[in-house]
This record gives sequence, C-alpha cells and structure tokens, in this order.
Amino acid sequence: MGTRLWLTGYRSWELNAYGDSDPKITVIKLALRNQLKAALDDGLEWVITGGEQGVEQWGAQVAVGLKKDYPELKVAVMLPFADFGHQWKEENQAALATLVQQVDFSASVSSLPYQSPKQLSGYTRFMAQHTDAALLVFDPDFDGKPAFAYRAAQGEDRRRPYPVQLINMPDLEEAARAYGEQQAAEHDPFDS
Repeated sequence: MGTRLWLTGYRSWELNAYGDSDPKITVIKLALRNQLKAALDDGLEWVITGGEQGVEQWGAQVAVGLKKDYPELKVAVMLPFADFGHQWKEENQAALATLVQQVDFSASVSSLPYQSPKQLSGYTRFMAQHTDAALLVFDPDFDGKPAFAYRAAQGEDRRRPYPVQLINMPDLEEAARAYGEQQAAEHDPFDS
C-alpha cells in the first residue's frame, strides 16, 4: 500500500452524516480502521489527510486511535491554505483545532489565506505527489468532492506506481452489515 497514504473522501454533508452518534460515521470509521490495519501490516508509516469535515477528520481520528496498537504510525493533517476552516461554526473550528493538536504533523500547503480555486488544485496535486498511495471513501457512481482527489490519484498512477484503493458504497453496506451483526451478537440476551 506504500509507506505514506493519502486518505480522503466525502464531506460529512455529502453523506448527510453529522454528530458523534451517527451510525453512518461509526460504519465509515470501522471500514477505515479495517483498511488502515491491513495497510499497517503492509508497512504503512504515515496517514496523511486533510482537515475537511467528514472522511478526512474521521480518518485522522481513526489513525490517531490506532497509534495505541501501532506506536510507529504517524498521522499528518495537511490544510490547503492558511485560514482553512475559519468560516465554519465555532464547534467545527474547535474540532479541527483539537484534531491538529493530536496528530504528529500539520501544516498548510499554501501559506496564504484562501484566494482562488488554484490553491485547491495545487493542494490536490501536492497530496498526490507527496504520498505513495491513496485510500478514498468514494464511489465513482456517486459523484462528489472526492472526484477531484480520485482524478489526481489516477493521474499520479499513470506517472508512477501509485495504488489507489476505494471504499465504495457496496463496501460501506458490507461494513454496516458486519457492524449490525456484531452489535446484535453483543446484545443478544439469549446468547450466554
């Protein structure tokens, strides 16, 4: 899978998933955890993600949580520009600030505040060029913001070996089924 993994995917609003108790978020984190554990067994050293609300923040939280069992794992949150997230609600800004404090490294790709979409395309290019593989929670049949990252990762794969792995909607449905079965087994009053 490569030693430096770019992790990205849908924004929370694209999945209509909000709040810590949303079961969709639990399922996505479970799917990410399973993929990251497999990658760690293959030599993963860095999980590098952005700060977007959604898969990026959830993935960073999962990776930080894995450091208990994999202390050699490093986590980076790379932001596209200097004032990233400044227009968010206060609690969302606070969640990003907390996450940035928990990771091993964080920086902005552009030291300037947001000025134009060129910063975002430059950021996407930077992420692909400074990682060895990509893991996206993205389904090409369900378009969204991750399509830009997916195209950049595919472009990088044409330049050099750059594995691109997707967690798509059927994968998430399978993770939800597995999670549901696990929950049912844990709460079965007749299972003694």
